[in-house]
Amino acid sequence: MSLNSQKYHAFATLILQLRDYTTTTELNAPGLRLRVASLQQMFQQQIIPLADEDTQIPHNSREQSYQTEMSKQLRLLELDVMFFQGARQPATAQARLQTISDRLTTLAQYCQAILQQAE
Repeated sequence: MSLNSQKYHAFATLILQLRDYTTTTELNAPGLRLRVASLQQMFQQQIIPLADEDTQIPHNSREQSYQTEMSKQLRLLELDVMFFQGARQPATAQARLQTISDRLTTLAQYCQAILQQAE
């Protein structure tokens, strides 16, 4: 497994761990916000530079497209967490958590697509 693949795999694992965290009974908004911030930090520091390193590889433009979509999903995830934090009704909070979980699933699928492309 290449170094790039290892980084994408680690990022996908972190995404799935965060998704699992959203289903725990001890879930709290500040903890969720911290975990999302660390996910965004990992994306900025370890994932974004990967596309720049592989400029000679033909699939690079596709990888950059996935990264653009992942960046968008991460920004939307941050908004979803803010909406979750502001939810007053349990049904609203549950709906927000479902949206967060769906968004995390989408991010994990983008990572999988990049990993399959690299094979």
